[in-house]
Amino acid sequence: MQRTDTANPAWFHKVVDCQWACPAHTPVPEYIRLIAQGRYDDAYMINWASNVFPGVLGRTCDRPCEPACRRGRVEENNGAHPEPVAICRLKRVAADMKGAVKSRMPAVAAKNGKRVACVGAGPASLTVARDLAPLGYDVTVFDGEARAGGFIRSQIPRFRLPESVIDEETGYILDLGVTFKSGQRIDSMKALLAENYDAVFVGCGAPRGRDLDVPGRKEAAANIHIGIDWLASVSFGHITSIGKRVIVLGGGNTAMDCCRSSKRLGGADVKVIVRSGFEEMKASPWEKEDAMHEGIPIINYHVPKTFVHENGKLTGMTFEIVRAEYDAKGRRSLVPTGEPDAFFPCDDVLVAVGQENAFPWIERDCGIEFDQWGLPKLGAETHQSTVAKVFFGGDAAFGPKNIITAVAHGHEAAVSIDRFLHGEDVRQRPAPMTNLVSQKMGIHEWSYDNDTSNDARFKVPWAKAEMALASIKVEVELGFDAATAFKEAERCLNCDVQTVFTESACIECDACVDICPTDCLTITKNGDETDLRTRLTAPSRHLEQGLYVSGELKTGRIMAKDEDVCLHCGLCAERCPTGAWDMQKFRLDTTKAGSACRNGAQVKVREEVAA
Repeated sequence: MQRTDTANPAWFHKVVDCQWACPAHTPVPEYIRLIAQGRYDDAYMINWASNVFPGVLGRTCDRPCEPACRRGRVEENNGAHPEPVAICRLKRVAADMKGAVKSRMPAVAAKNGKRVACVGAGPASLTVARDLAPLGYDVTVFDGEARAGGFIRSQIPRFRLPESVIDEETGYILDLGVTFKSGQRIDSMKALLAENYDAVFVGCGAPRGRDLDVPGRKEAAANIHIGIDWLASVSFGHITSIGKRVIVLGGGNTAMDCCRSSKRLGGADVKVIVRSGFEEMKASPWEKEDAMHEGIPIINYHVPKTFVHENGKLTGMTFEIVRAEYDAKGRRSLVPTGEPDAFFPCDDVLVAVGQENAFPWIERDCGIEFDQWGLPKLGAETHQSTVAKVFFGGDAAFGPKNIITAVAHGHEAAVSIDRFLHGEDVRQRPAPMTNLVSQKMGIHEWSYDNDTSNDARFKVPWAKAEMALASIKVEVELGFDAATAFKEAERCLNCDVQTVFTESACIECDACVDICPTDCLTITKNGDETDLRTRLTAPSRHLEQGLYVSGELKTGRIMAKDEDVCLHCGLCAERCPTGAWDMQKFRLDTTKAGSACRNGAQVKVREEVAA
């Protein structure tokens, strides 16, 4: 293998698994250390720069960082049940325990004469506004609702996300000089383009829920509701009750919100019924756990067959019972078991079987091209449409995802808009800003806490069930207190503090190999990767994480390090008699809109094919 190119920012970035997995690339270990130090304001602002909505995401994020967390892999290798650091809940700690941070928000530059319209006031549009308004752009956000937030406000129940948190964090952005035109739904792209905005960003989400066309749907329509529309009506107070017996169809997070909301609005017998297997449901594992914790059963491998009604009054549903079969290529098909159809009585049905993009307001002759799925044709990273000054992000760009992905889209689109309005090629993407700083504070001391905690993941306390289920506005999760937050933060392995090796100083004494608690170091002869992995001191189980390979040592051998299970404890560097190993803190900040993203800064061209 060739010597690892650690000058490539992606190498050490990928070692910080949580940051690598986060669509917005939030510097997770950095803010967790600040929480452990009680520096909540600083931890909040690091989050705010990357993910814009720390309080919202600390309660509702899909947490792509947590399955990636090295802590889970290390515990798994020790035979324990893998438990990642509670990254999302620690984010909430920073939001809940911070002081007044308004004065730390960016100063707003003088207006630069450029006007940008954002359609929709959801997370993608608000991220674009957050990035562009401080630069002097005149940003106007249009939304059909009275308050900003988009689906954060309309589709996430208050028992998961209090409205005060939404108001606070959307307010930070609108207070940057953004013009918010509430109650103004855009119904014509042509008309908007005629207003001569210099750029338009479309972040209107995926506002249409999929329906279910089975017999009885039209006749019993009065008690069959589309999930996302029903959640919005609940959120805005238009619906305050539901029938005693409720069936929720679908296996995603929207279905989990529907069933838990139903339980709080009078549903005594609420069940979720899905056509897939339990493990195949799209809902996050903790969303399913929360629903079952509240006594809501999830019935799988049931395919909806009919809505049963009497003179138009819904009385129940019938389902065909199926099983999963897989062919030689692993493709699944659902095969009827031959059992009699199952009947479940109900008073109301909530259909949460997916969402679709809907752009009836974008005229098909305005120049914006769409693909066969009804999505705009965009540059994969630029978010630019076939009309050069129109950009898309969030669910409106590539279909329904989640809040943190929408935020990431907003940052990328803001870079594109900034470059576009400076006459620069939007395909040139700015490199991230990175650095490495040694953590030495003497021969055997580091400036970070490298004592690995053996604690299991701490549980987040819940409100008492009788209170939580009595009102849809009572927040269920109470969050960590300061003491528990400190102990959970101590579980972080500081994956951004990298082990950096200098082969010219190595005397091949094997001291580092001997002391490594996970046996991730090996001094051996070189070879191709497949061969080398068979000769490592410890088995190399996760091939997606690369091997850190040195140049040739004095004996002709190489130092190979399996990054996958390194604890970043620094024992190798403490034991090394020549200082060949050092612990250096790596920091990667994605470059946002502004002077750093434009020509003159370091950028690279990526050829793109329209989606």
